[in-house]
Amino acid sequence: MGLSSRSAVAIHALTMLARWGDRCLTSAEIADSLASNPVLVRRILGSLRNADLVWSTEGRGGGWSLARAPREITLYDAYAAVEEGRILSGHPHPPSDACEVGRNISALLEVEFRDAERALEQRLGRTTIADLLRKVLTSSANSR
Repeated sequence: MGLSSRSAVAIHALTMLARWGDRCLTSAEIADSLASNPVLVRRILGSLRNADLVWSTEGRGGGWSLARAPREITLYDAYAAVEEGRILSGHPHPPSDACEVGRNISALLEVEFRDAERALEQRLGRTTIADLLRKVLTSSANSR
């Protein structure tokens, strides 16, 4: 599948929901912060809801809220909820067996790519939405 911006949108939305945790936010409010389209935001929020990271209420005063405490949601949780497939993929078709590089590269890349994805999972798993919100609030206070 390759790289996408879905993770960044999901993490942004989760951080906003954590910031305004005392009230529900609409997809339009989140989209305004993203300078994006509410339809895109609703799709991302739907994936986050399917992963039990957010919940929604309909009607007047409705919107989106976190389903768990911000300290219980990692960046990897958000990533896993919205991304499909592997980030790094091998050749689209088998390389030539007649070439020494072609014969060996796929197996070697598989190990390297799997290790890289494991490192990504571990790194994103160390940071929570609460951690990110703390950094946002600190940065905001320092820029005043």
